[in-house]
Order: sequence, then structure tokens, then C-alpha cells
Amino acid sequence: MATVATNRTGRPLAGSRGTSLRRYALTRLALVVPMILILLTLVFLLMRVAPGDPITASLGGHVPPAVVDEIKQDLGFDRPIYLQYRDYLWDIGRGDFGTTITDRRPVGDIIVENGTATLELTFFAMIVAIVVGVTFGLLAGRFRDTWIDSGSRLFGILIYATPVFFLGLMAQLFFGSYLGWLPTSDRASPITDATLELHTHIYTIDTLWNGDWEAFVDVVKHLILPAVTLGLVTAGVFIRLVRVNVIRTMKDDYIEAARARGIDERSVVYHHAFRNALVPVITVVGLTVALLLSGAVLTETTFNWPGIGKTLIVYLQNRDYAAVQGIIVVFALIVVLASLIIDFVNAYIDPRIRY
Repeated sequence: MATVATNRTGRPLAGSRGTSLRRYALTRLALVVPMILILLTLVFLLMRVAPGDPITASLGGHVPPAVVDEIKQDLGFDRPIYLQYRDYLWDIGRGDFGTTITDRRPVGDIIVENGTATLELTFFAMIVAIVVGVTFGLLAGRFRDTWIDSGSRLFGILIYATPVFFLGLMAQLFFGSYLGWLPTSDRASPITDATLELHTHIYTIDTLWNGDWEAFVDVVKHLILPAVTLGLVTAGVFIRLVRVNVIRTMKDDYIEAARARGIDERSVVYHHAFRNALVPVITVVGLTVALLLSGAVLTETTFNWPGIGKTLIVYLQNRDYAAVQGIIVVFALIVVLASLIIDFVNAYIDPRIRY
């Protein structure tokens, strides 16, 4: 192991810290290339192991054979598999994720139109998951072996084990049908949907951009139930993780030293133990992106949310393998990018990772 220059306190010097972080970042970037190549190859092969070919599977007997052959030739499915694979990698490298078979739409346009709805949903769901998970986890670790701890753990287990579609249906029934507080489906009311001037295709941003507060309130109301439903299911992961790390951190020597110096217990917990307990949580945030994207498929279907997950279900039902392939590739690239960003953040926060 390479030695690292340190100061009197044992911390790495600024120059060595920057060099090691740069070296770690370059190493992680180099590892991403084969990882993405493997993912792309697996997606390509899985879409072609089914009997027959994608064109016949999606169109079936609804069009004449001559038209099927023409579409095959147009999309390149009549070419040898190695040429299809070469063109597939080349197109993705240029940002072209293919064209759907059933409605001949570029997958890139679908990602822009429907992917932004999923991005908006998962972003606010992540906020809900972090706020609820970290709060309950901190309370459970701080008041270990009390009713607060037992209640928080029980809540975390139950909420994580509950199917997201069942929790969504119960939320629709109680807050929508019974109390009438919130809308139970769609991304906005028909009037807002028809009159909203789009800039980013993210409704909360576009309504603020336009200065339309009435539309903003309408969009937020439609967002609450699906975001809270998806976020609560994900919060179960954070509750357990934060609890375990708070308990472990409370036993460290520097916590005992802080107590021995007479520092207030609240400061010891919230300013010392809690901050260090959050370091592993940052790692899990990256992994949770995949969980949120998978949960978004069921959440969007339950709430009729016009996101990429609901669109994926439609193309799966139509057996449009070209569309499914393009959407799954985008999902995979998002997960890889999120993991890479989290690795960089972890390396910046915790020097032990990069040395």
C-alpha cells in the first residue's frame, strides 16, 4: 500500500488528499466503461433470446408478411446478429436508443416526455424516504431498547414489507375517496395539463417558471400521494441502516471522550454521532435509486402517473422489444451514473475510501 503524507494530527495533507481523490476518480471512471459494456450486452442478448424475432412478436398477425419484412429491413433486424450488436453500441454511443416497433417513436423522445415525470416522482420520493428514514432511524438509535426504538423498527419492517401498489391503493381510498383531500390519479388536472407551458417537462419547475401558483399547487397535490407512497416503502431501508450506525457510533471512543469533557448529550448525539452515522447512508442512497426506479413502475401504474415506468408496462404488454430494450438501457445507465456520483461523494467525505 502506498504511503500517504500526513500532518501532526494524522490527517492526509491537502496535496496528497487531492492527488488520491483524483486517482480514485480516474480509477472509478475506468471501471465504469466495462461495467456499462457488460450491461448493454446483457440487455441486447436478453431481448433476443425469446423465440422468433422482435418484429413478429410485437406485430404478430396484424400486418401482412410483406410489411413485417419491410419493417425488419428498416430497423435492421434482418442483418446478422454481430452487425446488429455493433450498430446497437454505436447508436447508444450517439445517444440514439432506438425506435419503437408498434408506433415508430424514437425512444429518446419517450425518455424526454415520460422520463421527466419519473424523475420528478423519484426525486420527491427520495426526499420523503430520507426524511422519514433518517428521523425514525435516529430516534431508534438514540433511544435504544425503548418503546420508541421498538415502534420505529416495527414501522420500518411493516412499511418495507408492504407492496407499493397495496399502500398506494390504501392511500387513494383513504385520502382520496374517503377524505377527499388529494387527487388519486394523473400528474395534474386536465386544465393544468392542457394550458401548462412546458420548458423542462418537469411540472413543478415549469409552473414556477411560468409564475402560475395555482397550477403549482395543483401539481403538488397530484404529486403528494404517489411520492409519499413510494418514499415510505423505501424509507424502511434507511430506518434500519441509520439505527444500526447510530448505535455503533455511540460506542466509539471519541463519543466517550466528548461525554467526559462534559459536552451536552444532545450535542454529542446530533453533532458528533449522527454526522458520522450518515456516511454509510450516502452509499445506500445510490443503491436506492434502483429500488425507486423499480418501485416507480408499480407506483405509476397505480396512480396512472404518465412516467417511464407506466410506459414500459404498456410496451411490455405490446411485446415491443425495441422500446423495452431502449428504456431498460436508460434505466441501467441512470443506476450506474448514480452509483458513480455516490462513490465520488463518499470518497470526498471519507478519506479511508480513497487510500
